[in-house]
Amino acid sequence: MKRLSAHAAFALATLAAAAVAAWHGLQLQRQHQLLNAVGAASRPDAAVARDAPRPVRLAHAAALAKAGAFDEAFKLYSGLVQPGGGDSISRDAQYNLGNLVLRQGLAQGQRGEAGPLIELAKQRYRDLLRADPQAWDARYNLERALRAAPEEDAAPQEEDNEPVERREISLRGMKPGDLP
Repeated sequence: MKRLSAHAAFALATLAAAAVAAWHGLQLQRQHQLLNAVGAASRPDAAVARDAPRPVRLAHAAALAKAGAFDEAFKLYSGLVQPGGGDSISRDAQYNLGNLVLRQGLAQGQRGEAGPLIELAKQRYRDLLRADPQAWDARYNLERALRAAPEEDAAPQEEDNEPVERREISLRGMKPGDLP
């Protein structure tokens, strides 16, 4: 009887280990399929469905941006961005979208044409930093965009128009009424 219960316990443990191994095997197969799909989408001429997994669409958008198809890349990145920062795919898409727009703005050269693009890039970086304050690359790129197009102050500083004679002078050890 002892031998039978020991064999049954061992068989049960073996079945549980086999089930866990099978589950891990399925997860590994899904990851492999996703990795193959990302690799295939990394070419700009690849056809990617709208319902493709988000990492595949992100890789395809990066390939399009690298190839110079900015409008298509902009649409794909914008579709991946979720309000509030969401997950890492959304944050990566937000960062890449800011980079794409900043590169276009800096390539324009002239302030009049580049201004709106650089402002859009600054807004993308700020949105990303709200969602992830530790995004140092976005912080650096925001600083670079701010140097390219500095923020304009809303209210100019008021100058002191009071005549020099009416300004109050204070000296240590003397009170205003001590002078003749």
